[in-house]
Amino acid sequence: MEHKNISQDAMRPVIHMIDHESDTIEAFAMALEARNPKVAELLYEELGRAELHNAEDMPPNVVTMNCTVEFIDENSGMRRMLKLVYPKDADIGYDRLSILTPMGAGLIGMVSGETIAWPDRSGVERILRIVSVRPPEQTETGQD
Repeated sequence: MEHKNISQDAMRPVIHMIDHESDTIEAFAMALEARNPKVAELLYEELGRAELHNAEDMPPNVVTMNCTVEFIDENSGMRRMLKLVYPKDADIGYDRLSILTPMGAGLIGMVSGETIAWPDRSGVERILRIVSVRPPEQTETGQD
């Protein structure tokens, strides 16, 4: 998937999610509504534009839970490599980013090579380009 136009539509491409992960993320979004309505809204937006797949059918270049994703913030030029995780496993000091952060919500379902305009914690719109995705190890795919 290639995006040449930096319009809002191009910056919010269809995303791909594993069916059971989408159920878990939806449950987190519902639990988050009162405490952090903005992140809950971002998660609901992502769920709304997601194409769901069985885990076995998910291409390896898609950002899923427990994968490692390398991306560039096109605004700052900063390059990051993070593991996208459920909240209990999050620790930014060890480069493990929670799905319940604005950045985590923006990365889920993206495909290597795609770009998305997405707000950070302070509401500043960032342009994130996915450089590479490393799928999770087989033992890491559960949400326990």
